[in-house]
Amino acid sequence: MATATPLHSLREEQQIMTALLGLLKQEQQLLVAAEMEGMPAITTKKTALVTQMTLLSAQRHRALGKAGFPAAEAGMDDWIAASGSDAEAAASVWQTLLQQTREAKELNRINGMLINKQMNHTQGALQALRPASATTNNFYGPGGMSTTLPRSRGFLAG
Repeated sequence: MATATPLHSLREEQQIMTALLGLLKQEQQLLVAAEMEGMPAITTKKTALVTQMTLLSAQRHRALGKAGFPAAEAGMDDWIAASGSDAEAAASVWQTLLQQTREAKELNRINGMLINKQMNHTQGALQALRPASATTNNFYGPGGMSTTLPRSRGFLAG
C-alpha cells in the first residue's frame, strides 16, 4: 500500500474549496436579493464542507510530519521543494488552494457584512412596528382602532 503524501489530501482539499467558493457566491446572491429562505440550506452545506476541509488539512499535516517536515501550512513549501517529480503538480495545486482560500475569506467577510446589513434592516423594521412610547398601554378597540388606556392610579381605600 502506498504511503499517503500531502498531495493526496491537497487535491481533495482543492476540490472542496472550489465547492465552498460556489456556495459562498450563492450565499452572496441570496443576501443581495434578500432571499433568506435559502440561507439555512447554504449554511448546512458550508458547515459540512468546512468540516471536510478541517479533516483533510489535519490529514495533510500528519503526512507532512511523517515525511519529516513541519506539520503545518509552512511545511508545504519545504515538502514541495523536496518532492522531486511531484513538485510541479503539488506546487500548482497548493498555489490554487491558497488563492482560493484568500478568495473564500474575502467572500465570507463580504457576506458577513451583508448579513449584518440585513439584520440591521430587520431590526429597524421591528422597531418601526413597536409603539412609540413604552409607557402607554395601547390596545385595539372593538372597531379595530388603536386606543390608549390611561395609566392606572391604583385603588385607594378610605
